[in-house]
Amino acid sequence: MAPGLPTAMDRPHFIGIGGAGMSGIAKILAQRGAKVAGSDARDSATADALRALGATVHIGHAAGHLADDASCVVVSSAIREDNPELVRAAELGIPVVHRSDALAALMDGLRPIAVAGTHGKTTTTSMLAVSLTALGREPSYAIGGDLDAPGSNALHGGGEIFVAEADESDRSFHKYAPEVAIILNVELDHHANYASMEEIHQSFETFVGRVVPGGTLVISADHEGARELTRRLDGSVRTVTYGESADADVRVLSVVPQGLRSEVTVELDGAPLTFTVSVPGRHYAHNAVAALAAGAALGIPAAELAPALAAYTGVKRRLQLKGEAAGVQVVDSYAHHPTEMTADLEAMRAAAGDARILVVFQPHLFSRTRELGKEMGQSLSLADASVVLDIYPAREDPIPGVTSELIIEAARAAGADVTAVHDQAEIPEVVAGMAKPGDLVLTMGAGDVTDLGPRILDRLPK
Repeated sequence: MAPGLPTAMDRPHFIGIGGAGMSGIAKILAQRGAKVAGSDARDSATADALRALGATVHIGHAAGHLADDASCVVVSSAIREDNPELVRAAELGIPVVHRSDALAALMDGLRPIAVAGTHGKTTTTSMLAVSLTALGREPSYAIGGDLDAPGSNALHGGGEIFVAEADESDRSFHKYAPEVAIILNVELDHHANYASMEEIHQSFETFVGRVVPGGTLVISADHEGARELTRRLDGSVRTVTYGESADADVRVLSVVPQGLRSEVTVELDGAPLTFTVSVPGRHYAHNAVAALAAGAALGIPAAELAPALAAYTGVKRRLQLKGEAAGVQVVDSYAHHPTEMTADLEAMRAAAGDARILVVFQPHLFSRTRELGKEMGQSLSLADASVVLDIYPAREDPIPGVTSELIIEAARAAGADVTAVHDQAEIPEVVAGMAKPGDLVLTMGAGDVTDLGPRILDRLPK
């Protein structure tokens, strides 16, 4: 058993092992020498990547998948209490561990950077993982998305730094004790768990309170929700702000678009520093500055980290180019909150110039659509035309009266050209009929809309 492997997790069983967060923890445990097993609703490339590490991955959920000698069962908040493997664990008296507790145990004894915020966590965590690796720091990391291949969302590195995406959706980020905490922004989301901005701020305050003595909080100076959080803090944690605001500790002086890249200039410790970000959009540039400030807080020279950040070229589903056919480019976006949707559409508009932007949008969660459907529709008005699918339910049951029509009505009220399509199988044909050479098609949403990109490319004329 490799050093640093918690004994209680030497034979873990993961329910939902193929998920972005769960698979990363399973991968690190397998690399540390654990005998990993688990199940998922469907087979996937991620499952195959875990099998290649020696993990046993069952497809479907059944009590018989859980071995009697499992040391623990790892679950996420999405696992229902009637899951047969969870019921079997109770019968056998096998401890049940939330994925956040498992991740916290893996970070123990290392120097954790925990990346939090309503938007941008995956990108910023990935930027740190890639740049620190480029510098030879051999970080461990756990990310909510794949970098360049299935299963590349996590790694057990040989260095002392552990970079982790810290999820606020179910308050699981309260479990971590980071040396450096990053807060990119603070907005109301995850309406099934938070009833108000006050609850959101209280939750983030608890997260800040988990920073270890002598640690650092890196937080946006531009985002109003983050500024309000900063005002509420008692000063017990060293705080470094970043952004374009005049009072930012790490001030962004300029972000100059260069096609699908940006040249960023910041003022750090009284001196200017210019570096390249290899993905488009002002929000991605700000994510890179947050990563730069966090690395500096750990003692990594900014002059070394800044050029290393250019090694990051994107993460799957974050403005990922899926291909081109008939002069039409297809890009995939994970954006599902109005702020993310607007940011990605603005980034694409800046990068694409005069090209038409066509969006295929799949709303994510009934609760989010109920609360933010109007704002989603307004975001779609930034596209030249949009196709809106039915809501992807994920873990939620339907809410009476909540459908994609809420978004479509708001989009049309904002002057948008919107088409409703209820059958995903029709999407490739619909988009092929809309797209012209030079257009850019953006598949957008956190659900299985990502599967449509290759099918759209296949349908376009060769």
